Amino acid sequence: MNLIFLSAVWGIVMMFSGAFHARKATAPLLAVAGAVLLLVANLLDMNGFRLFDTDFAGMMDYSRFGYIFLTLVTGSLLLFFLLSGRAISQVGNHPYEYFTLIFFIMAGVGLVSFFNNLLILFLGIEIISIPLYILTGSDKRNLKSNEAALKYFLMGSFSTGILLLGIAFLYGGSGSFMVANLQLNSSDQLFLFHQIGLVLVLAGLAFKVSAAPFHFWTPDVYDGAPTVFTSFMATIVKLAAMVAFVNLFLHAFERDTALWRPTLAIVTALTLLIGNITAVYQQSVKRMLAYSSIAQAGFMLFAVFAINDMAVQGMLLYTVAYCLATIGIFAVLIHMKDYTFEGFNGLAARQPLVAFALVVFLLSLAGIPLTAGFFAKYFMLAAAVKTGTYLWLVIFAVVMAAVSVYYYFRIIQAMYFREGTGETLPLPGGFKAVLLFCAGLIILLGVFPHQLLLDWLNVR
Repeated sequence: MNLIFLSAVWGIVMMFSGAFHARKATAPLLAVAGAVLLLVANLLDMNGFRLFDTDFAGMMDYSRFGYIFLTLVTGSLLLFFLLSGRAISQVGNHPYEYFTLIFFIMAGVGLVSFFNNLLILFLGIEIISIPLYILTGSDKRNLKSNEAALKYFLMGSFSTGILLLGIAFLYGGSGSFMVANLQLNSSDQLFLFHQIGLVLVLAGLAFKVSAAPFHFWTPDVYDGAPTVFTSFMATIVKLAAMVAFVNLFLHAFERDTALWRPTLAIVTALTLLIGNITAVYQQSVKRMLAYSSIAQAGFMLFAVFAINDMAVQGMLLYTVAYCLATIGIFAVLIHMKDYTFEGFNGLAARQPLVAFALVVFLLSLAGIPLTAGFFAKYFMLAAAVKTGTYLWLVIFAVVMAAVSVYYYFRIIQAMYFREGTGETLPLPGGFKAVLLFCAGLIILLGVFPHQLLLDWLNVR
């Protein structure tokens, strides 16, 4: 609860700071201070020091899983500001407003992490989505940014309507918005409403996490949006939607797996196939990362598919592994003049430390051992195997992970085995230090996942 309240308050502070203080350089510093405040407040909340000790008549469920997820996400937000805060200030003439919107989004992230009522879920998703439409179109001089914002707004509104209709059907079937009251027996006369609502909610949330066949907006929106906001959308926002997905199906539909697991298996397979195969043919690194995020969403869907303790642990490990790697890659990409693979030619000779960090990030996304990404994928697949069903899906996911190695290694090949033709903007020492810190965390989590993270979680 501390994070939800303080993120909204700090957003207002950022807004008024922009009105009374015009210096752009101050905005990232205030944002970093706000992220530290949110991180400390969430840790205090997790240990019982709460500003408001209320669950709003049971509408919020302050689970340990939610607290740890918010800790990881808020830490990722801090690193995002440290690496890309200046880039946010350079997008337009109103950087304080952009940081304001990001802090408002964090309030929505808190809601979807703790919701125990479908209305809170809906409010959280809307608080996340509406500021994102503005951030996507923040580069007003860029036609692609304007097009991406319009496309995202129209398709996002349509998917929200589907989600809201699904919530209405679930309410019609159960007579309650409380998550614990949504489970019905198949002999119930209103069970048809329950089934329709379940399918519609699944479709609405699948859009939010860019799962196939609801992924069509992702490449154009990620490519058209300013790169610094693409980084935020592809990590923190995507993972917030995925945790909402996990929380809802874990607590509301755990007994109904026979109804939705076959459909979700097909969605997961399509997401893995389309994301990985299409990424192979991309010539723009930014667009390749957009399709890569779709493929990564396919692996994250295993947490929903399995719905067991190992899946919950895997979701947390995936959160930190995916956020660190993707934020780090986009932070470097922001400083590149050329977004094609050729722009990375010879980068290892010009920026050896940056190239090393990028190698760690790419290996983690590919799921190579001794990185956090390896154990993240392992826990997801092991959770699916634990269900004893759809083993073909696990085998298919392993094949798709092998395919992903190809397009991730294209960047490594360009950095180390091709002569440089592009220019990299000068990178400050502090930027490199944070980048190496992220790479070090990924390696440490790949070697000691239990000691550093998983033992911290008392599942459920």
